[in-house]
Amino acid sequence: MIITSTSNPQVKELLQLRKKAKARDAQDVFLVEGLKMFQEAPRERVRKVYVAESLYEQRGQALLAGLEPVILEDRVFAAVSDTRTPQGILCVVDQYHYVLEDLLGSEAPFLLILEDLQDPGNVGTILRTAEGAGADGIILSRKSVDLYNPKTIRSTMGSIYRMPFLYVDRPAEILPLLKERGVRTCAAHLEGARFYDEEDYRTGCAFFIGNEGNGLSGELSRAADVRIRIPMYGKLESLNAAVAASILMYEVCRQRR
Repeated sequence: MIITSTSNPQVKELLQLRKKAKARDAQDVFLVEGLKMFQEAPRERVRKVYVAESLYEQRGQALLAGLEPVILEDRVFAAVSDTRTPQGILCVVDQYHYVLEDLLGSEAPFLLILEDLQDPGNVGTILRTAEGAGADGIILSRKSVDLYNPKTIRSTMGSIYRMPFLYVDRPAEILPLLKERGVRTCAAHLEGARFYDEEDYRTGCAFFIGNEGNGLSGELSRAADVRIRIPMYGKLESLNAAVAASILMYEVCRQRR
């Protein structure tokens, strides 16, 4: 059976899951789209797979072995897709639920703490880079963008499946717990007394990354054990949040190699 109408209840449900965080949370799922994201998705977490008719005809047997996909007419698939050039496959995946201990499992925890970041691409890129740099987890303030936003999911390039993360109401509230575990907190700040590469990150560490427009709040800046800065030349005042986070994370990676 092929779904040929955008009025089909399953299609309407997919549109709700794509557009609304409340719908995703109510069902405890998120959507992933594209061949790479589908192929990397843990099979035990995949609830349902939707495939465009043309892709199913071309590669269905090899691509979907052991699965029972729902086939959508190409026009219908395009209507539920969140991309301009759909790859023809998307799936509904169970959400992840972590606790702080999941992020503190190593002897020298390496964390990112994101305060009110709003850009899905920034957060997704930070998650992806965190995996590459060997970070243990990401902590986000509740006002940060939804990690399950389809744009954020695409930016993670599959790291959403592997990088632990946790939302908290106020990051400052968990700092005493981090201190108990030997995690030194570092605020990326224009008024940092030392350059980022002058600190030692071989023990537990966590970097604060602030909102794209306003930077870190005064509360979180003051709570940090140390303020660090990235050298700036020309007339620049700051870097993109994901770029700054990447520089800091790979300094940790360099020191720990």
